[in-house]
Amino acid sequence: MTATIVVGTQWGDEGKGKFTDLIAKEMTMVVRYQGGHNAGHTLVVDGESFALQLVPSGVLYDHIVPVIGNGVVVDPVVLLAEMDKLTAKGVDCSRLRVSGNAHVIFPYHQELDRLIERHLGKNKLGTTKRGIGPTYADKAARVGIRLQDMLDPKIFREKLRVVVAEKNLMLAKIYNRLGFDADELADRYLEEVVPRLRPHIADTVALVHEAIEAGQQVLFEGAQATFLDIDHGTYPFVTSSNPVAGGACVGAGVGPRHIDRVVGIAKAYVTRVGSGPFPTELFDADGDKLRDIGREYGTNTGRPRRCGWFDVPMMRQAVRLNSLSEIALTKLDILDTFDTVKVCVAYDIGGERVEHLPYHQSDFHAAVPIYEELPGWKQDLSAFTQRAQLPAEAQRYLEFLEAQVGVPITLVGTGPGRDQFVHFS
Repeated sequence: MTATIVVGTQWGDEGKGKFTDLIAKEMTMVVRYQGGHNAGHTLVVDGESFALQLVPSGVLYDHIVPVIGNGVVVDPVVLLAEMDKLTAKGVDCSRLRVSGNAHVIFPYHQELDRLIERHLGKNKLGTTKRGIGPTYADKAARVGIRLQDMLDPKIFREKLRVVVAEKNLMLAKIYNRLGFDADELADRYLEEVVPRLRPHIADTVALVHEAIEAGQQVLFEGAQATFLDIDHGTYPFVTSSNPVAGGACVGAGVGPRHIDRVVGIAKAYVTRVGSGPFPTELFDADGDKLRDIGREYGTNTGRPRRCGWFDVPMMRQAVRLNSLSEIALTKLDILDTFDTVKVCVAYDIGGERVEHLPYHQSDFHAAVPIYEELPGWKQDLSAFTQRAQLPAEAQRYLEFLEAQVGVPITLVGTGPGRDQFVHFS
């Protein structure tokens, strides 16, 4: 086995960081392949929390080379600040490598993100306003600036002047806003960012292939999740990249032949941030309870997450889209105090039972969940580390999900700590 992909299977916030960190112990390299600093995750190690945005989870292991691939959009100011925070906590960031082909997020991207979202009004997408979408838009329009451009001051200044002139025109004519000074931006980044980031910028495609060819274990870490994928998610309420497993090939520069294992991370219930359809969303005391016990607030934004019961049709689609070989289920312990636990096994759409995710958005918006209700276990799972210790009701819940989805659940989270998990299959 050479390469493993870890991918979120719902709308993000599944707790990918914890299990990526766990799986990373076996690896020599962890590669982030898409997204930006809109994707936060928290790791708890010996009672200390580490909130990561851009730096791959594997940075906490001394034997791992953490890599930010070409598919990621990078705000270098945020990246350096995150590295400083980790260094202050005793984490060595010197091994971090960032693709020279990664596109750079600039202040004008963030300003446009805020203005566009405000302009959409009630039709807003619920973005994090971090400039992610506008940066990917520039990349697709072939006017983006990559990290490698910053290593050549002349090229960097020329490219920045061209793109800033276009952005300033947009800001003035459409939004009645002041623009940016290209030379001032160039000076700031060349003086404050480039000297510190230069040692970390590399040909990451070569690094990844050298590791694979040497028989080393490489882990590809996705941000966001399957149903935030720009092609396969609940468009337009999605991110601007491809979080699905196939995105690792493009975002890190590897072919699918090298991928041996795809681990889908799923929460024992479902959450979502921002706008968009959510068939199992709860608007009652159970939804409030899930949010409060699960501390369902965004790592980056602090926004409260929408909460609902586990959705099997969504997971079946995630299995298809990612070719999942296994599932790691997080936050089972959040259900500890519920008398009963519901699972959506199908949808009622216009009086018809539908067991797979409908392709048409209008049908998905109209989907009414059909539930199976299982008994709760009413027991604290946080100290359990073996399958046999789990209450019969908890085991039944997990076995029910496995049977419905058709993929084994191999790991189960029983608490936020690094060692709070159970090997289930």
